[in-house]
Amino acid sequence: MRGLRVYGAPMPHSNSLPKVLTIAGVDPSGGAGVLADVKTFSALRTYGSAVIAALTAQNTREVSAVHGVPPEFVRLQLDTLFADVRIDAAKIGMLGSAPITRAVAAGLAQPLASGELRHLVVDPVMIAKSGASLLAADAVSMLVEAILPLATVITPNLPETGALLRQRPPESLAEMRRAAEGLRRLLGASGQRWVLVKGGHLAGDSIDILHDGDVMLELPARRVDTRNTHGTGCTLSAAIAALLPQRTDVPAAIRDAKAYLSEALSQADSLHIARTEAGHGPVHHFHALWK
Repeated sequence: MRGLRVYGAPMPHSNSLPKVLTIAGVDPSGGAGVLADVKTFSALRTYGSAVIAALTAQNTREVSAVHGVPPEFVRLQLDTLFADVRIDAAKIGMLGSAPITRAVAAGLAQPLASGELRHLVVDPVMIAKSGASLLAADAVSMLVEAILPLATVITPNLPETGALLRQRPPESLAEMRRAAEGLRRLLGASGQRWVLVKGGHLAGDSIDILHDGDVMLELPARRVDTRNTHGTGCTLSAAIAALLPQRTDVPAAIRDAKAYLSEALSQADSLHIARTEAGHGPVHHFHALWK
């Protein structure tokens, strides 16, 4: 197809096709959550699978209700999946409650410890684009204690960064750098673990800070003028998870994931999903595949 940009690796044989898992909530409008994640996995040439942590009643304008899946059933989904399917990378999105967060941590502990699961991306989803709360207050502590130390990469935006550090959100690039250092300490001392503090809430072109405890990188991106930004955080974290098994290092995977998201945003206005333009429409996950 003319104009197709390939973000994933050349199409692998079926026995080496990366298998990527999302653990998150369902957005019925398809712009965020599990549906957005699986679209991203497919666009980036990986096989997507999903464990459902929560259900939402949601569209491009609002989240009217959230219903958590029973924690024991979340754990059963994980155990049954890992008993049969090889998972190369996973991402965690909306979990909703402390008991579900605890169940996810327990379900991932053995695959991560054994090396069966090599990459885990954590997007600490707390607030929807509409302003609705998506994570109970007591779940933040559980997220910090049980989930963050398991992560290869965490991808908080500025309000989420403030919540995780129990302080106001960063308001400048210098404060983002200091916050990245604080978040990196939450991940523990061992292994290659990275913090990506997303700067999209600041004015001007977006600059993200990527930090592993030693290296501090600034990753700029042009700001796309569009209202259709629903699911940007989900899409970026899913893209990172899809590309980690296909790239030589974490910074390379994140740079390519950001490039994919930037183009998905630039093409978002070509989709007409909602009845009106009052809400925030989705990004265009298949911009490189659909004319």
